Amino acid sequence: MGNQLSAVSQMFPPKPTWGVNDIPDLSGKVVIVTGGNTGVGRETVKPLLAHGAKVYIAARNEAKTKSAIEDLKKETGKEAVSLQLDLADLVSVKAAAEEFLSKESKLDILFNNAGVMACPVEQLTKQGFDMQIGTNVLGHYYFTQLLLPALKAVHANNPSEKARVVITSSSAMYVTTLDLDIFEDTPKRRKQSPMALYNQSKHANVVHAREFARRYGDDIVTTSLNPGNIRTELQRYLAGVQRFIILRLLHPAPLGALTQLYAGTAPEAANLNGKFLIPWARVGAARKEALDPQTGEKLWSWLESHSQNV
Repeated sequence: MGNQLSAVSQMFPPKPTWGVNDIPDLSGKVVIVTGGNTGVGRETVKPLLAHGAKVYIAARNEAKTKSAIEDLKKETGKEAVSLQLDLADLVSVKAAAEEFLSKESKLDILFNNAGVMACPVEQLTKQGFDMQIGTNVLGHYYFTQLLLPALKAVHANNPSEKARVVITSSSAMYVTTLDLDIFEDTPKRRKQSPMALYNQSKHANVVHAREFARRYGDDIVTTSLNPGNIRTELQRYLAGVQRFIILRLLHPAPLGALTQLYAGTAPEAANLNGKFLIPWARVGAARKEALDPQTGEKLWSWLESHSQNV
């Protein structure tokens, strides 16, 4: 009952007390936003540019990214940088990280924002993993690990600062607990509904963030969050009654960016390593199973072993 109440209460959060005008000057900061060409990701990129950051939009669709960069330049006067990234293909993930590292020596903020939701069960990643697990969890894990040298460089160059990794989860993380048996294309996985697999990926996002925070907290501040029930392209696979109900409970995309912008830029958020944030820009409580160190080690081992030899 407690998990259900947490999820429901976050559908109707109080008015935000923190906003984009509270973002400090980000001049000299280097940022990556995965999925930054649309939806909440685009609404995250916009104020980052406006406050002086150099922002890489890491996304799969090059044409859509180019269009977003042009529009954002008209709106902010600042130009983002395109970084080709397909999270559903670990070869593409590796290439994107290598391209970034060839251009930049540090990475101040990494927003692992991109994701897919409720896509057909038959869809698999390039390497044969469940599409939602592969995109939302494994792809982001591998990308983040490859970028560790640039993330660690922030603290190494300035001991008073730490890079930040912000992992976008969902209220769906309250619905389930981790089941590694459905991460690959097994008979058990094929019996799952698209939403059940999505819920798994969002729970795993929090487990990953917590374990990353435990392992790298000396150099990097890592948080995960529920951005709120936000209307974006993420709902494109929903249909019927489910779509009718869910779309009527959603908030505008700019509100969805607030909590992750707070986690990534607010000075006080530098003290939130390992925390789970809820709408709008508040510290909340994740489902307790996601915080279990043994579960974190189990997921980490799976992610590590399935991203080797790429």
